[in-house]
Amino acid sequence: MSSGGDSSGGANAGLSQAMGTRRRVTEFADESGHVNDVNDSSAIRNAAVYRRRMRFWEFKAERRKIFWICWGLIMVSSFSLVARLSFITSFRGVVENDFLIPQKPVYESSVMAILLFNSVPATDHDQNPDVWTKPNSGDYYKCINRPFNENRSDAVMNGYILIHANGGLNQMRTGISDMVAIAKIMNATLVYPSLDHNSFWTDSSDFKDIFNWNHFQEVLKDDIEIVESLPPEYAAVKPLQKPPVSWSKAGYYKETIVSLLKKHKVIQFTHSDSRLANNYLSKSIQRLRCRAMYDALRFTDTIENLAMKLVDRLRTDNKPYIALHLRYEKDMLAFTGCTHNLTAEDAEELKVMRHNVKHWKEKDIDGEARRLQGGCPITPREAAVFLEAMGFPSDTQIYIVAGKIYGKNGVSAIQSKYPNVLSHSNLATEEELALLKNRQNQLAALDYLVAVESDVFVYTYDGNMAKAVQGHRRFEGFRKTINPDTRNFVRLIDKLDNGTLSWEKFSSKVRFLHANRTGAPYHRMPGESPKQEENFYANPLPGCICNKQEGLL
Repeated sequence: MSSGGDSSGGANAGLSQAMGTRRRVTEFADESGHVNDVNDSSAIRNAAVYRRRMRFWEFKAERRKIFWICWGLIMVSSFSLVARLSFITSFRGVVENDFLIPQKPVYESSVMAILLFNSVPATDHDQNPDVWTKPNSGDYYKCINRPFNENRSDAVMNGYILIHANGGLNQMRTGISDMVAIAKIMNATLVYPSLDHNSFWTDSSDFKDIFNWNHFQEVLKDDIEIVESLPPEYAAVKPLQKPPVSWSKAGYYKETIVSLLKKHKVIQFTHSDSRLANNYLSKSIQRLRCRAMYDALRFTDTIENLAMKLVDRLRTDNKPYIALHLRYEKDMLAFTGCTHNLTAEDAEELKVMRHNVKHWKEKDIDGEARRLQGGCPITPREAAVFLEAMGFPSDTQIYIVAGKIYGKNGVSAIQSKYPNVLSHSNLATEEELALLKNRQNQLAALDYLVAVESDVFVYTYDGNMAKAVQGHRRFEGFRKTINPDTRNFVRLIDKLDNGTLSWEKFSSKVRFLHANRTGAPYHRMPGESPKQEENFYANPLPGCICNKQEGLL
């Protein structure tokens, strides 16, 4: 009995202790301060209500705390922005109502600093900066080697691709490089491209006249099958004429075009320019495009050797030189409608040419409005003023990368400031140029190589030559390439000319605007549409350039 009583008493004591603990946990005080017993069922309900209310008010207090923290951060940011704008607008200048980008184009900066035009400060920069210093390329290096597991497939080819490469030299080069990649995508055999003989330059040169065709075939032999002509069994087949859709992705060729190729066996692409997307392609295809562009499409020995001779002559006594792509040529001025500082007769001649070229869609153009929007090539005189403002000394050697400069004054405006103006016409001998005479595409190839090798490349209009050269220079280690901010620059030079801006302030503003437009590494910028994207061949990063720290980009 005693043992049973002890057991019962222990149990009761334990229960009492547990109830006491529960009571302490769940007790609550009413408004009068009386403590209600937990055993009362209404008290339990009231306790639950009380806990819910407490959780609600605690949650509300937390929300209030978060609100005030966020509000404080917004106020700090606002004060910081106001302070920065106040600092920016404290610089003297004539007020403009345009919001412009003073430091970088959209594709040279991931963070845009949009400032008022008159806010570009006039600072006391060194009047003789080191204008020849190349941008820091960091740990970037070119990488286009083909992995061993990506050699050409042994599968039966789906058919043959004939190419009509249209446009000028660099338009054709980029188009052919794309077609090499497209042949890989389609598992097709590529027939040697035919070149455009009907463009503005009316050059009759064929593929073998400009490019080292043996080298072309050797470099790409493990990527695609290349033949000089159709085999006899297909020679009589009428090819399907097809202009591929511009900026297409790989899926378009794998599905739509491959099915046509299997059916017809021979397809002739009537256009080759811009037929492959800039982005959203596999790494192997992007690398193949670069192998074609920067390795396989080597120029003939005649062109390559003469180009190296011209480079050696320019670098006599170890002097550096600028390659200036002065795209102030008749066809470009007619196409863009730009007539600034030209005579009325010149303007009319360009207008007639524009209306006579059927495939140019724009006919009536306000040239001055386009200039103020940054859509015109800068004039020879503007180019000279730009170089002077950037700090290049008057004895700088300038190699003109262009055909005949339009207008009665030609390059005289540049020569008045920079006497050492050269071109292939006066740097090479008549005998050396004899083989290239009246072959505009071959002469363009010569200029291209001299431009790629230059210490500084400056282009005055972002056309096909400018895109190709700047991309090649990035590929070769980010050699210094200056991209003039034409929209801002023409406004500045107009102020200089009308006397509202001194030379000191003008040159300081020009240098400030271009401090970060010298060809430093950055990732190719996408756009809302392919036309607004940065061109793959203007900047092959990512795709063909690697970083030692990050691996393949």
